[in-house]
Amino acid sequence: MRFSDVTLEQVDTETERVLTTAATLRDEALAAPSLCRGWSRGHVLAHLARNADALARVYAVGSTGVPDTMYDSDEARDADIDAGASSSCAAQVADLRESAARFAAQARRFDAAQGGLRVERTPGGRRIPLEKVLFMRLRELVYHHVDLDAGFTFGQASPEVLGMFLADAVKRLRSTPEPPGLTIVTFEGDEHTVGTGETGVEGSRAGVLLWLGREDSSDVRFDGPVPTLPFGG
Repeated sequence: MRFSDVTLEQVDTETERVLTTAATLRDEALAAPSLCRGWSRGHVLAHLARNADALARVYAVGSTGVPDTMYDSDEARDADIDAGASSSCAAQVADLRESAARFAAQARRFDAAQGGLRVERTPGGRRIPLEKVLFMRLRELVYHHVDLDAGFTFGQASPEVLGMFLADAVKRLRSTPEPPGLTIVTFEGDEHTVGTGETGVEGSRAGVLLWLGREDSSDVRFDGPVPTLPFGG
Protein backbone atom coordinates (compact mmCIF):
# COMPACT_ATOMS: atom_id res chain seq x y z
CA MET A 1 0.00 0.00 0.00
CA ARG A 2 1.27 3.47 -0.92
CA PHE A 3 0.41 6.80 0.68
CA SER A 4 -1.53 7.72 -2.47
CA ASP A 5 -3.86 4.75 -1.84
CA VAL A 6 -5.22 6.18 1.42
CA THR A 7 -8.87 7.19 1.18
CA LEU A 8 -11.07 9.57 3.12
CA GLU A 9 -13.20 6.56 4.08
CA GLN A 10 -10.21 5.01 5.85
CA VAL A 11 -9.56 8.28 7.67
CA ASP A 12 -13.22 8.49 8.71
CA THR A 13 -13.11 4.91 10.02
CA GLU A 14 -10.04 5.57 12.15
CA THR A 15 -11.57 8.82 13.39
CA GLU A 16 -14.61 6.91 14.65
CA ARG A 17 -12.38 4.36 16.35
CA VAL A 18 -10.54 7.11 18.22
CA LEU A 19 -13.83 8.77 19.18
CA THR A 20 -15.19 5.47 20.49
CA THR A 21 -12.13 5.00 22.69
CA ALA A 22 -12.10 8.62 23.86
CA ALA A 23 -15.75 8.44 24.89
CA THR A 24 -14.92 5.65 27.35
CA LEU A 25 -12.43 7.78 29.28
CA ARG A 26 -13.32 9.64 32.45
CA ASP A 27 -12.26 13.24 32.84
CA GLU A 28 -9.58 12.34 35.40
CA ALA A 29 -8.12 9.75 33.00
CA LEU A 30 -7.30 12.49 30.50
CA ALA A 31 -4.70 13.90 32.89
CA ALA A 32 -2.77 10.61 32.97
CA PRO A 33 0.38 10.30 30.85
CA SER A 34 0.02 9.02 27.30
CA LEU A 35 2.62 6.99 25.43
CA CYS A 36 3.68 10.20 23.66
CA ARG A 37 6.49 11.58 25.80
CA GLY A 38 5.54 14.74 27.67
CA TRP A 39 1.86 14.61 26.77
CA SER A 40 -1.17 13.56 28.76
CA ARG A 41 -4.08 11.79 27.10
CA GLY A 42 -5.78 15.19 27.01
CA HIS A 43 -2.86 16.60 25.04
CA VAL A 44 -3.15 13.75 22.53
CA LEU A 45 -6.85 14.38 21.93
CA ALA A 46 -6.37 18.14 21.71
CA HIS A 47 -3.58 17.60 19.20
CA LEU A 48 -5.74 15.35 17.03
CA ALA A 49 -8.44 18.01 16.89
CA ARG A 50 -6.03 20.84 16.06
CA ASN A 51 -4.19 18.67 13.54
CA ALA A 52 -7.47 18.12 11.69
CA ASP A 53 -7.95 21.87 11.46
CA ALA A 54 -4.32 22.39 10.43
CA LEU A 55 -4.53 19.85 7.62
CA ALA A 56 -7.85 21.38 6.54
CA ARG A 57 -5.90 24.64 6.12
CA VAL A 58 -3.49 22.81 3.82
CA TYR A 59 -6.36 21.59 1.65
CA ALA A 60 -7.94 25.06 1.66
CA VAL A 61 -4.89 26.50 -0.10
CA GLY A 62 -5.66 24.21 -3.01
CA SER A 63 -9.38 24.94 -3.12
CA THR A 64 -9.18 28.71 -2.60
CA GLY A 65 -5.78 29.60 -4.01
CA VAL A 66 -5.16 31.81 -0.97
CA PRO A 67 -1.62 31.31 0.41
CA ASP A 68 -1.46 29.94 3.96
CA THR A 69 0.56 27.60 6.17
CA MET A 70 -0.44 24.50 8.09
CA TYR A 71 0.36 26.19 11.42
CA ASP A 72 1.05 29.85 12.18
CA SER A 73 4.11 28.75 14.17
CA ASP A 74 5.27 25.85 16.34
CA GLU A 75 4.63 28.01 19.38
CA ALA A 76 1.03 28.67 18.33
CA ARG A 77 0.52 24.96 17.64
CA ASP A 78 1.79 24.01 21.10
CA ALA A 79 -0.24 26.73 22.81
CA ASP A 80 -3.45 25.52 21.15
CA ILE A 81 -2.77 21.95 22.27
CA ASP A 82 -2.03 23.06 25.84
CA ALA A 83 -5.20 25.14 25.88
CA GLY A 84 -7.38 22.16 24.99
CA ALA A 85 -5.61 19.49 27.00
CA SER A 86 -7.47 20.16 30.26
CA SER A 87 -10.96 20.21 28.73
CA SER A 88 -13.53 17.63 29.82
CA CYS A 89 -13.82 14.36 27.98
CA ALA A 90 -17.19 15.36 26.53
CA ALA A 91 -15.73 18.63 25.24
CA GLN A 92 -12.70 16.85 23.76
CA VAL A 93 -14.87 14.29 21.97
CA ALA A 94 -17.10 17.02 20.56
CA ASP A 95 -14.08 19.07 19.47
CA LEU A 96 -12.48 16.10 17.73
CA ARG A 97 -15.71 15.16 15.96
CA GLU A 98 -16.36 18.73 14.77
CA SER A 99 -12.78 19.30 13.60
CA ALA A 100 -12.82 15.95 11.78
CA ALA A 101 -15.97 17.04 9.96
CA ARG A 102 -14.28 20.28 8.89
CA PHE A 103 -11.29 18.32 7.65
CA ALA A 104 -13.49 15.90 5.69
CA ALA A 105 -15.36 18.78 4.06
CA GLN A 106 -12.07 20.24 2.79
CA ALA A 107 -10.79 16.81 1.72
CA ARG A 108 -13.86 16.28 -0.48
CA ARG A 109 -12.98 19.48 -2.37
CA PHE A 110 -9.49 18.17 -3.15
CA ASP A 111 -8.73 17.85 -6.84
CA ALA A 112 -6.07 15.25 -7.67
CA ALA A 113 -4.64 17.71 -10.19
CA GLN A 114 -3.59 19.84 -7.19
CA GLY A 115 -1.66 16.97 -5.60
CA GLY A 116 1.76 18.42 -6.33
CA LEU A 117 0.92 21.75 -4.71
CA ARG A 118 3.03 22.22 -1.58
CA VAL A 119 2.10 24.17 1.53
CA GLU A 120 4.58 25.23 4.21
CA ARG A 121 4.10 23.59 7.59
CA THR A 122 5.09 26.87 9.27
CA PRO A 123 6.29 30.07 7.56
CA GLY A 124 9.58 29.17 5.89
CA GLY A 125 9.32 25.55 7.04
CA ARG A 126 9.18 22.27 5.19
CA ARG A 127 6.62 22.01 2.42
CA ILE A 128 3.78 19.49 2.48
CA PRO A 129 2.35 18.16 -0.79
CA LEU A 130 -1.44 18.05 -0.84
CA GLU A 131 -1.32 14.48 -2.17
CA LYS A 132 0.09 13.29 1.18
CA VAL A 133 -2.48 14.91 3.45
CA LEU A 134 -4.81 11.90 3.78
CA PHE A 135 -1.84 9.68 4.58
CA MET A 136 -0.62 12.18 7.18
CA ARG A 137 -4.02 12.32 8.84
CA LEU A 138 -4.35 8.53 8.89
CA ARG A 139 -0.91 8.23 10.48
CA GLU A 140 -1.79 10.80 13.15
CA LEU A 141 -5.01 8.98 14.02
CA VAL A 142 -3.49 5.51 14.32
CA TYR A 143 -0.31 6.52 16.15
CA HIS A 144 -2.10 8.74 18.62
CA HIS A 145 -4.89 6.23 19.18
CA VAL A 146 -2.13 3.90 20.37
CA ASP A 147 -0.75 6.77 22.49
CA LEU A 148 -4.00 6.98 24.44
CA ASP A 149 -2.96 3.68 26.06
CA ALA A 150 -6.60 2.72 26.42
CA GLY A 151 -6.72 -0.68 24.72
CA PHE A 152 -5.98 0.09 21.08
CA THR A 153 -2.68 -1.20 19.66
CA PHE A 154 -0.90 -1.07 16.32
CA GLY A 155 -1.92 -4.69 15.87
CA GLN A 156 -5.53 -3.60 15.41
CA ALA A 157 -4.72 -1.58 12.29
CA SER A 158 -4.87 -3.34 8.93
CA PRO A 159 -1.72 -5.20 7.77
CA GLU A 160 -1.55 -3.03 4.66
CA VAL A 161 -1.64 0.17 6.69
CA LEU A 162 1.01 -1.14 9.08
CA GLY A 163 3.27 -2.06 6.16
CA MET A 164 2.89 1.46 4.78
CA PHE A 165 3.61 3.04 8.16
CA LEU A 166 6.69 0.85 8.62
CA ALA A 167 8.08 1.84 5.21
CA ASP A 168 7.46 5.50 6.09
CA ALA A 169 9.14 5.17 9.50
CA VAL A 170 12.18 3.53 7.89
CA LYS A 171 12.37 6.29 5.27
CA ARG A 172 12.32 8.96 7.96
CA LEU A 173 14.94 7.10 9.99
CA ARG A 174 17.23 6.86 6.96
CA SER A 175 16.94 10.62 6.45
CA THR A 176 18.34 11.46 9.91
CA PRO A 177 21.95 12.72 10.02
CA GLU A 178 23.36 9.61 11.74
CA PRO A 179 20.89 6.73 11.41
CA PRO A 180 21.58 3.58 13.43
CA GLY A 181 22.64 0.51 11.48
CA LEU A 182 19.62 -1.81 11.37
CA THR A 183 18.37 -4.79 9.43
CA ILE A 184 14.66 -4.99 10.17
CA VAL A 185 12.82 -8.24 9.45
CA THR A 186 9.14 -8.63 10.32
CA PHE A 187 7.10 -11.78 10.77
CA GLU A 188 4.93 -10.53 7.89
CA GLY A 189 7.89 -10.68 5.50
CA ASP A 190 9.15 -7.09 5.38
CA GLU A 191 12.89 -6.48 5.14
CA HIS A 192 14.39 -3.01 5.54
CA THR A 193 18.01 -1.94 5.91
CA VAL A 194 18.97 1.29 7.62
CA GLY A 195 22.51 2.62 7.52
CA THR A 196 25.12 -0.12 7.68
CA GLY A 197 22.54 -2.68 8.86
CA GLU A 198 24.73 -4.28 11.52
CA THR A 199 22.05 -4.86 14.17
CA GLY A 200 19.24 -7.27 13.41
CA VAL A 201 15.74 -6.32 14.55
CA GLU A 202 12.94 -8.89 14.40
CA GLY A 203 9.28 -8.72 15.32
CA SER A 204 5.81 -8.11 14.00
CA ARG A 205 5.05 -4.93 12.09
CA ALA A 206 3.13 -3.73 15.14
CA GLY A 207 6.02 -4.48 17.50
CA VAL A 208 8.62 -2.81 15.29
CA LEU A 209 6.43 0.29 14.88
CA LEU A 210 5.98 0.54 18.64
CA TRP A 211 9.75 0.51 19.02
CA LEU A 212 10.48 2.92 16.17
CA GLY A 213 7.66 5.26 17.15
CA ARG A 214 7.70 5.11 20.94
CA GLU A 215 10.97 3.35 21.82
CA ASP A 216 9.12 0.42 23.42
CA SER A 217 11.18 -2.65 22.56
CA SER A 218 9.07 -5.16 24.48
CA ASP A 219 7.77 -6.86 21.32
CA VAL A 220 10.96 -6.99 19.23
CA ARG A 221 14.17 -8.99 19.38
CA PHE A 222 17.69 -7.75 18.66
CA ASP A 223 20.83 -9.72 17.83
CA GLY A 224 22.95 -7.21 19.76
CA PRO A 225 22.59 -4.17 22.05
CA VAL A 226 19.37 -2.20 21.58
CA PRO A 227 20.28 0.71 19.28
CA THR A 228 19.59 4.29 20.27
CA LEU A 229 16.99 5.91 18.03
CA PRO A 230 17.44 9.53 16.94
CA PHE A 231 13.74 10.28 17.27
CA GLY A 232 10.47 8.90 18.58
CA GLY A 233 7.17 9.17 16.75
